[in-house]
This record gives sequence, structure tokens and C-alpha cells, in this order.
Amino acid sequence: MGFMDDAKETAATAAEQIGRAVGDTVDRAKDKVDEVQADLDVKRAEAEAESVRARNEAKERMRD
Repeated sequence: MGFMDDAKETAATAAEQIGRAVGDTVDRAKDKVDEVQADLDVKRAEAEAESVRARNEAKERMRD
């Protein structure tokens, strides 16, 4: 039975390592998604700020 117990322990250890590796990969993917989303939020905010500046300049020109 020693061989079977060793095989079970080895399989359990391998399964734990695979589980950790999958978990790490999922975490990395989520981190990348968060990074891309943050970049998009920044670009959206920059575009909105530029739009407001352009609108304010157009209003100022109309006043003159």
C-alpha cells in the first residue's frame, strides 16, 4: 500500500500546484484587464477635457 499512498500524495501535490498556477494566471489576466480599463478611463477623461476646452473656446469666440 505504500506505493499507492505515495501516488495519491504525488497526485494531490500536483493538483494543488496546478490549482495555484491556474489561480495565478487568472489573477494576472484580471490585473491586465484592470490596467487596460484604467488606460481607457484616462483616455476618455482626456478626450472629455479637450472637448470642454474646445467648447469653451468656441463660446469665447462667439462672445467677441
